[in-house]
Amino acid sequence: MSHREKDGIIAVMPPTLSNKIAAGEVVQRPASVVKELVENALDAGAERVDVHLQGAGSTLIQVVDTGSGMSPSDAIMAFKRHATSKVREVGDLERIHTLGFRGEALASIASVSQVELRTCRKEDEVGTRVRLDGGEDARQEPGPAAVGTSIAVRNLFFNVPARRNFLKRPQTELKHCMDVVTVLALSHPGVHFHLEHDGNELLDVKAESTGTFFDKVTRRAADLASVPDASELIDVEESTSYLRVRGVLGPPDVYRKSRGQQYLFVNGRYVRHRSLEHAVLSAYEYLLPEDSYPFFVLFLDIDPRHVDVNVHPAKAEVKFDDERGVYSMLRTVVKRVVSVHSLTPELGGGRDEPRSRRQGVSGYAGLQIDLSEHGPDRRTDSKRDGSKRDGSKRDVAPDWVRQEHPGRVAGTRAEAGQLSTQLLGPALARTDDDAPETHPPDQLLWQVHGAYILTQIRSGLVILDQQRAHERILYEQILATLDGGVGMSQQLLFPQTVSLSPSDFALYSSLEKELQQLGFDAEPFGGNTVIVRGVPADIRNGDERSVLVDVIQSFQEEEATSGQSARTDRLARAVARRSAIRAGTRLSGKEMRALIDQLFQCSEPYHAPDGRSTLVKLSVDEIRSRFDR
Repeated sequence: MSHREKDGIIAVMPPTLSNKIAAGEVVQRPASVVKELVENALDAGAERVDVHLQGAGSTLIQVVDTGSGMSPSDAIMAFKRHATSKVREVGDLERIHTLGFRGEALASIASVSQVELRTCRKEDEVGTRVRLDGGEDARQEPGPAAVGTSIAVRNLFFNVPARRNFLKRPQTELKHCMDVVTVLALSHPGVHFHLEHDGNELLDVKAESTGTFFDKVTRRAADLASVPDASELIDVEESTSYLRVRGVLGPPDVYRKSRGQQYLFVNGRYVRHRSLEHAVLSAYEYLLPEDSYPFFVLFLDIDPRHVDVNVHPAKAEVKFDDERGVYSMLRTVVKRVVSVHSLTPELGGGRDEPRSRRQGVSGYAGLQIDLSEHGPDRRTDSKRDGSKRDGSKRDVAPDWVRQEHPGRVAGTRAEAGQLSTQLLGPALARTDDDAPETHPPDQLLWQVHGAYILTQIRSGLVILDQQRAHERILYEQILATLDGGVGMSQQLLFPQTVSLSPSDFALYSSLEKELQQLGFDAEPFGGNTVIVRGVPADIRNGDERSVLVDVIQSFQEEEATSGQSARTDRLARAVARRSAIRAGTRLSGKEMRALIDQLFQCSEPYHAPDGRSTLVKLSVDEIRSRFDR
């Protein structure tokens, strides 16, 4: 046995090392630091919170509050791991009413940054200053300070370069920081919040001190969530011995294209809970357009003994001891309020009616299906040999395509028409001149349930999903435009002003160049307002205001689900998803044929941008087997 084995190899990690490891869970990006520091300020009873950022938080995050402040000994102890004033014993975990309680945040933040804390209590004659560099060698000294606490976090991840390299673009990180402040400001309408970045004021919402709880939440929602008419928001309040639900709901016409503005708070803590979000969505059944989500700010108050907030270090997830009961009550309460306020669709506006009649086919230039013989040639995303610009091969055709149409996938628009004609049967190859009057050229194309295009091929049937197919077509057109092209723009007779939430405005600013390429003629117009003078060609009249907001919200959804994909790819997905024809849109035979021709000209016609199939085939043998033949 070696000397090393005899002495043992297991040892306790130094605090600096363990804190860096813990920081990987607690401090994921600048927004994590903002969240922890602002929550500490709110727990300290602050009536005003100022957040100052530089370099989207990577250079400086400073949070100044008017809370109770700390004593000199507490100022040092606060940076110790697992040091907290909120939990003393195991039983306290069942009585948590504060936002923070784990005692890890300050230690983790200090281990990956350079921190300076200034704090002072009312009764103190002089304040306290504490400085740490990478979590080591805390230095304490007296210093001037206003009543409250100021914490400055500089050079985040300076000693963990690998983690710093994982940060997104400054605009993206800034947006996440703004989202954090927005959420905390919504849940604390009685607190004044101020946010600035590189000396520019981004947010300033005064404390709401008058009116009822609902008045305060409504006004705060109007300031932060770009609600068109806050007076239309609906109050919600219902209580049982187990749960209290209160807040505000948006009417059906204040819907969103993503879940980005659904705010759910449990005992004052913002959480993401898909089950409860679904409960609210299901209460709006048949009242919202397809792929839309309601706006809401809801507060659930429950005995802390019935909810576990210690699920994840970020404290963004909770578990209930009776989740089914909470779901049922929330759905019932929202549905009752919706019914009482007569939030019913106008005649002919229900979900069962084709979407094209309720909203029309709206969106990006080129949305209307091109009915020219083969449509415009948009092959800029692929080379003639079938490979894409990045060197990868285009979508591989299924076996049945190669069997029924020997040779390569179409490389030109004309070849695309030939390929779709051969795939979809000889009957479609007839021209208008050759076809009998009783047999139009697109007779063998059928639309099923306003969502699928059905046609026969020699070996069976092909079923095409019209929405996914159109998403693929638009996606490749938009990528081509963003890759050095310029989208067609139509000027509006009367410019439109669009009010955005602070978070959406920050995202718009980061996307402004790309949106201009797509055909948007828009620019900031003061505050969080954008003036729109022109929109991409073929946008429906009357849709100019909503399309910009919808694209921004769809981009947010793509950003949350598409991981590390390129920025232009996420934008192309967002615009294509927002603009594609929806299930319920009725198409003529010529429109169906044009859609098929344009699809087969794409570099990857067999899959939508999200990877799902655009079409499926049923062979004659499969059909026969269904009938036991």
